[in-house]
Amino acid sequence: MAFNGHQFDDDILDEDGTPSKQLRPDKEMPESAASAGRASSPRRTSNSMSRLRKDSMKKTRPPFPWFGMDIGGTLVKLVYFEPKDITAEEEQEEVDNLKSIRRYLTSNIAYGKTGHRDVHLELQDLTLCGRTGNLHFIRFPTQDLPAFLQMARNKHFSSLHTTLCATGGGAYKFESDFRTMADLQLHKLDELDCLIRGVLYIDSVMSRGLSECYYFENPTDPDHCIQKPYTLENPYPLLLVNIGSGVSILAVYSENNYKRVTGTSLGGGTFLGLCCLLTGCSTFEEALKMASDGESTRVDKLVRDIYGGDYERFGLPGWAVASSFGNMMSKEKRESVSKEDLARATLVTITNNIGSITRMCALNENIERVVFVGNFLRVNTLSMKLLAYAMDYWSKGQLKALFLQHEGYFGAVGALLELLHPS
Repeated sequence: MAFNGHQFDDDILDEDGTPSKQLRPDKEMPESAASAGRASSPRRTSNSMSRLRKDSMKKTRPPFPWFGMDIGGTLVKLVYFEPKDITAEEEQEEVDNLKSIRRYLTSNIAYGKTGHRDVHLELQDLTLCGRTGNLHFIRFPTQDLPAFLQMARNKHFSSLHTTLCATGGGAYKFESDFRTMADLQLHKLDELDCLIRGVLYIDSVMSRGLSECYYFENPTDPDHCIQKPYTLENPYPLLLVNIGSGVSILAVYSENNYKRVTGTSLGGGTFLGLCCLLTGCSTFEEALKMASDGESTRVDKLVRDIYGGDYERFGLPGWAVASSFGNMMSKEKRESVSKEDLARATLVTITNNIGSITRMCALNENIERVVFVGNFLRVNTLSMKLLAYAMDYWSKGQLKALFLQHEGYFGAVGALLELLHPS
């Protein structure tokens, strides 16, 4: 199979990874030599098999650099594998373009005004496709994709690669831009396949050290709510809620058995868009900062605001939101709220809607474990605690809300894995 300008030989290895053909001893070998050979045959066979595996890996793995991309509606997520086991011979043969790209990506934390490398998420000493190195996680706004393509053109990336593995809606939307601006082809991948594959892989490599998965203990008690690690042993079934610009909810029964249950258009893009309109902010981080300083109850109408002190007979807590932005019908209250209050109410509205839909899906699918991922949760502890609270309260402790450290990068990781191990 030809891929990425490189030929893959599907017949080199059996399914268990062992060579499909083994070396046979020479029939003309003298008896004494044959006896000596038999005495050391296990070691020789083992060494031969090891060499064959390494040789076959060299033939099947793509050339460096190794990237995976997830081009979303709001953010582009990029993962880059930096090899750390480069031999002196490889370094001597390595072209300047490849060195330049590696140096640029690994020596910077910021790229221009909006590109960032999340250093705290870096995974070190990973072994991928027979090579050892570090996995880097980089993000930038989708609106700045032309600058990325210009950088790729300036660094002559197309001389090293002809094809990039990419997922997300942008893999389709910007396919022609990659071709015309950077002379690159996109190998477009299914978004949900990449998401599942990325989640399972990152959780497996993180289990060797720090925990990838965590939850909030005592979510209904703000004074004692703390983050705790969680081990995803025997993870199935689970409900996977991917919160990006919009929201997709997947029921996962095994690595290869899952379905999209439902979704909603009210996601991270809705939060940022409304905040830009209501507060004049321009970035996700700015909107979250405003929300953390605001009070949503000045904007929302609560159950107790409608029923007074008689709400308990309806089985509803007084603090529950009865009408998001309901207080804004009053001119007096509109004039008394701050931009921070509006940002907080927007965040609570979006998060509560996601939590409500998720709970209904969990009940319908009879699943008690819910994993939330996506860039909406990046530096967004407010929403994570709200989701944890909602899952725990409304399910009477039956539903556990789980979160993952690498949040929105799983699609890009899945794309990288497809580059290295084409399905």
